[in-house]
Amino acid sequence: EVQLQASGGGLVQAGGSLRLSCAASGFTFDDYAIGWFRRAPGKEREGVSCMRSSDSSTDYADSVKGRFTFSRDNAKNTAYLHMNSLKPEDTAVYYCAAIEGACTNYAYAYDYWGQGTQVTVSS
Repeated sequence: EVQLQASGGGLVQAGGSLRLSCAASGFTFDDYAIGWFRRAPGKEREGVSCMRSSDSSTDYADSVKGRFTFSRDNAKNTAYLHMNSLKPEDTAVYYCAAIEGACTNYAYAYDYWGQGTQVTVSS
């Protein structure tokens, strides 16, 4: 059974940090790019970051560049999103997803999705 388990969300003050984890099972993690998406209340789902499996090159949304860092540990089948200097506008449910191919911001293209973890940033 394929599973993506996102965790690590919580309530944090503006300027604080969180680390989200995405634990994968049931598929060959090394063969998949991993993406992080978020959905804020009343807004469309937004691509936050994506890391390719081939060379670990990473894309970031302009809104998080310089503040968020993506890492992955293929030995543990886990991806991480390190979020620093958090802002109230980062408040959203964060999802991880896996795609057997290139990174893309088109959410429908992803093969597997996690259940989401809530991040709330207070001002």
